Amino acid sequence: MPLIPRGRRRATTVAAACSLTLALALGSQAIAAPPSSSPSPTADGATADGAARQYEVGGLATRAERTELARTGVAVDEVRHGSVVVTADAAEAERLRDLGYELDALPSTRQAAAPEDYATYEEVLAAVDEAVAQYPDLVSSQVIGQSYEGTDIVAVKISDNVADDEDEPEVLFTHGQHAREHLTVEMALYLLADFTSQYGADAELTEYLDTREVWIIPSVNPDGKTYDTASGEFQMWRKNREPNAGSSAIGTDLNRNWAYEWGCCGGSSDSPSSETYRGPSAESAPETQAVADFVRGRVVGGEQQITTHIDWHTYSELVLWPYGYTYDDTAPGLTQDDADTFAALGTAMAETNGYTPQQSSDLYLTDGTIDDWMWGDQGIFSYTFEMYPTSEAEGGFYPPGDVIDRETSRNREAVLLMLEYADCVYRIIGAEAEYCAA
Repeated sequence: MPLIPRGRRRATTVAAACSLTLALALGSQAIAAPPSSSPSPTADGATADGAARQYEVGGLATRAERTELARTGVAVDEVRHGSVVVTADAAEAERLRDLGYELDALPSTRQAAAPEDYATYEEVLAAVDEAVAQYPDLVSSQVIGQSYEGTDIVAVKISDNVADDEDEPEVLFTHGQHAREHLTVEMALYLLADFTSQYGADAELTEYLDTREVWIIPSVNPDGKTYDTASGEFQMWRKNREPNAGSSAIGTDLNRNWAYEWGCCGGSSDSPSSETYRGPSAESAPETQAVADFVRGRVVGGEQQITTHIDWHTYSELVLWPYGYTYDDTAPGLTQDDADTFAALGTAMAETNGYTPQQSSDLYLTDGTIDDWMWGDQGIFSYTFEMYPTSEAEGGFYPPGDVIDRETSRNREAVLLMLEYADCVYRIIGAEAEYCAA
């Protein structure tokens, strides 16, 4: 059946989707709190033992300058005109000053929200279970692996004839690689609620779910997510919770741990204390390996069934695409047609939500990222969406709960656009005859 033209923009079904999200998110179970030694922030965001907080670093106007800063191992949270915002603890901040960087401590925005504004991982799993029970012909779930602490990592499948592995293009959404980015997990709940409540009611969405298979991994980093909120105060935690041998530092940055150009180019750190620590080897983190194994498992008859992917992050309101490890627009495995296709779809999606579209390395170099691996290793058109807000002043990693419905539904049209082109992404540059002929 031919796809419905997208010549118009319908009103979104926010009320129905949000109602279902609330209905699905059942009561939480008890979860372990972080150790009592975890520092508590003061009113201005500082901590008694100098734990991580945000600073503005001035005098950085180019991607090369931003890359040099990132190579120190500090996490770049936000790129501004002529400056960046980073997360650093007191020792890292002092080291940056010793290197000649000018740092201004920023007031904490953590008080803009409360941990209870966001679903716990137990509530996420309950929402998944309820959706499977309510829509057994449309939704299924499976455990694809465990985190370091033994928490189940779940993949949700949404499609008509969900029990069958049909020969249809597949779309993957991954959420919550970085623990403190809770809005991304809310995005997963929104998609689950919207896809289920609107199947059969929204003709366009219904057609996509009849002709594609959708996968949602609601939280790639459940241990980190839980740790970040369980004490009742946000911890600004980014990494997973795996101890590092020979170090007191905990955690690997999952989005520097992927097995494509891992550690190649100064876009990650080899220091376990760094926020961008890439781990001792590619896919060393059990969470990374679980998702990578799942994606590799979608190769059927020698062909990768997943054609498109979004990895959801916060914040800055960006649509990003590969490669991140090089400034070049084209590189091995990324032709000019590939680059043009990435840019065309990325720009089209950004036009629906008001985000800024660009190649990932236009910000600064990163290596070992999921997008580079998805494309470079698996041939999947993979994007990063950096969600609301645009700045730390608007809430940063912890925007208030009253924006969740607005900011998740804001991405509905972009998601539908990705679903539309999942059968042949090259169609967006008019090259379907060359790349997608039967």
